[in-house]
Amino acid sequence: MNKHIPLAERMRPCSLDDLVGQEHLTGKGSILRSSILQGNLPSIILWGPPGVGKTTIATIIAHTINVPYFQLSAISSGVKEVREVIAQAGQTSKAILFIDEIHRFNKGQQDALLGAVEKGVITLIGATTENPSFEVNSALLSRAQVYVLRSLQEEDLLKLITQAIEKDEVLAQYDIELEETGAMIKISGGDARKLLNLLELVVQTAGAFNKKVVITDDVVMKIAQQKVALYDKSGEQHYDLISAFIKSMRGSDPNGAVYWLARMIEGGEDVQFIARRMLIFSSEDVGNANPNALLLANATFEAVSKIGYPESRIILSQCATYLASSAKSNASYEAIGKALEAVSQTGDLPVPLHIRNAPTKLMKDIGYGKNYQYSHLGKDSFIEQEYLPAALSGKTFYNPGNNARENELRKFLKERWKEKYGY
Repeated sequence: MNKHIPLAERMRPCSLDDLVGQEHLTGKGSILRSSILQGNLPSIILWGPPGVGKTTIATIIAHTINVPYFQLSAISSGVKEVREVIAQAGQTSKAILFIDEIHRFNKGQQDALLGAVEKGVITLIGATTENPSFEVNSALLSRAQVYVLRSLQEEDLLKLITQAIEKDEVLAQYDIELEETGAMIKISGGDARKLLNLLELVVQTAGAFNKKVVITDDVVMKIAQQKVALYDKSGEQHYDLISAFIKSMRGSDPNGAVYWLARMIEGGEDVQFIARRMLIFSSEDVGNANPNALLLANATFEAVSKIGYPESRIILSQCATYLASSAKSNASYEAIGKALEAVSQTGDLPVPLHIRNAPTKLMKDIGYGKNYQYSHLGKDSFIEQEYLPAALSGKTFYNPGNNARENELRKFLKERWKEKYGY
């Protein structure tokens, strides 16, 4: 047995009966199990948290269905690699292509799969931690069956630990006494891969000088704090760190922002999650004080969606330090909040007749669009007229922030609306 192969890989099941968890998908009588055993598998998308069995199920399918099997990672593969695999698959009667982290493929890469999936050249198995409704294009999604994998429960994780201690040849070299498991289960965050590799790290570290290993929560925590990043992407710390990151940027501290960013990167946080939060922040907390922030944040999201770690850390850092160092305004955020509150309180107020659409003669005859004044005919492309329902006339929702750019907006609005909105 090669000690350089991680425990999680050594313990990867090769049959459905050995799989721990996901009984709703692979248990006896389930649709997916029947499809696998009959060798009549449609293209599928496996959606679930990290370390719950997506790659394992794909591997089991490869062992069970006797057809050529190809595997790509969306992190390191592009259109060229996809086309090469499709060309090879075309030389066979049928082939399976497994793509890990398929949500990281851009539209062009996903489109490259379409023809082969449609013609049956390949049966696609895609694995994703992200909602495929948002991350997989609709044309590809319509040609695949989506299966949702559930988080592993505590009893599943305990079973994995005991199986590894009982069956793994490397761990068998140690005399392991399992006193406590709480810390290992908590740190793993329900991720079987992380759990098993942590178990191996604890055994090898604690058993470096004595083959007798007693596993307690204290032992696990000491070793984990020294050698692994304590970061659970689905737990409380996930939210604490992103909160600290956002608040550091809001507080205009690029040093705090980049520190908390580093903590998330070290913990393996999804680059798209971080970029998505900066995209929201750029509008919610910077807004019109610096409209370029939204452009940079959007470009950051696009960039990190294409390249992933480790290079994306540089792009994330550039955006985070820029947002932290930018002028701030939550005026747009406040404006939509006030407008939604007004809508909830006043209901469906009628649209003033002069700004209604009038596509038919009947609508024009009853006054739709009557007396509307085309703004571009006025001085500076402005003609004062009412745009709110009568019951809300003069109500101010947008109050520009006190910063250079929004002070210019305030000046612009005051020159046109005079005292109507209090600008």
